[in-house]
Amino acid sequence: MDYAAALKRINAYERLIRLDRPVGTLLLLWPTLWALWIASYGRPSLDLCLIFFTGTVLMRSAGCALNDWADRDFDGRVARTQDRPLAAGEITPREALIIAAVLAAAAFVLVLFLNRFAILLAVGALAIACAYPFAKRYVPLPQLGLSIAFSFGIPIAFAAIRNGLPWECWALFAANACYVFAYDTAYAMVDRDDDVRIGLRSSAITLGPYDVAAVVGSYALMIAILAALGVALALAWPYYLGLTVAAGLMLYQHSLIRSRSRADCFRAFRHSNWIGFAVFAGIALAYLLPVIFEPR
Repeated sequence: MDYAAALKRINAYERLIRLDRPVGTLLLLWPTLWALWIASYGRPSLDLCLIFFTGTVLMRSAGCALNDWADRDFDGRVARTQDRPLAAGEITPREALIIAAVLAAAAFVLVLFLNRFAILLAVGALAIACAYPFAKRYVPLPQLGLSIAFSFGIPIAFAAIRNGLPWECWALFAANACYVFAYDTAYAMVDRDDDVRIGLRSSAITLGPYDVAAVVGSYALMIAILAALGVALALAWPYYLGLTVAAGLMLYQHSLIRSRSRADCFRAFRHSNWIGFAVFAGIALAYLLPVIFEPR
């Protein structure tokens, strides 16, 4: 294999695991960081942060490879995905499965540095992640499956730090499930016409004319749950500033998706990353502020 061919193959692998598109990784990372900060009262250890950051990157990459393998007969018929390396024939289905397995195994090795409870939860998370790519064939609202899969970093983080799953863990889980359902429904709106044509299912199809209302409603419920959580935990004012910024970003998304155009819905999905960041920034500053101003 010559140099140019090798570079082309490496590029195909990078696109398979979406290293060229980090938004999905960030959407998975921010809620995990919410949980790490709240579970540790704002002081997560560096080693846990590294484990969860690296594990998030590996699992998202493995999930993309598995998803493309599962959708290999559909992606070539969808405008948004027809150039993916597996659909375009740049790599083989066997290669995609091997890459997914290697990345998932590497992520699981990292989990072995956590306690037994976290390891057991990680096994469950892996099973859900493997099942999700097939949901769009059978489930009217497959985005609910992604909501669960993309929220599992939260209980794993609480298990790793507190060796338990307190109520605030489940409040964060519920808030993030609303977050995922909202942005993934906007994402599904991009592919709606293609999905109808080839017989796949999505929340955008099932909800029909109520798709925009469902996105807005899910975001509103997310903010309500997070606000109640902040009150119960007596978090400092930066937390609510973060929620306010997040709510403003949600209103901007509404202005995009109400047209239901492919381009604007895709812009809304990519923009969703900033909502998760705003919430995380609020959490981090809420715990940092008392430390900065505490009497010495």
